[in-house]
Amino acid sequence: MPQITVTSRDGEKYVIDAELNQTLMEVIRDNAIDGMDAICGGCCSCATCHIYVAPEFIGLLPPVSEDEDMLLDGSLHRRPEVSRLSCQIRVSEPLNGLALEIAPED
Repeated sequence: MPQITVTSRDGEKYVIDAELNQTLMEVIRDNAIDGMDAICGGCCSCATCHIYVAPEFIGLLPPVSEDEDMLLDGSLHRRPEVSRLSCQIRVSEPLNGLALEIAPED
């Protein structure tokens, strides 16, 4: 089971055992970490699951879709290269050790 390190908006770190094929949004939400609003429930329509992914893991992620890119463009806190929507990333073995930070609320 891959482990994911999540840094909350208040700087607290959580190391979580993540089930394969869950989205990162589901992992964060199911572990009751503050800041994961995920208002649309993972439909890629709200950007309230915005995260920053550690740069060394970016190459292991699926490409950003047009919809995800458009939603991220609407965020005041988008960071080139590391901003992603956690609902669009599924946990896989190569992501073991992934570190991410929940982005500030827009």
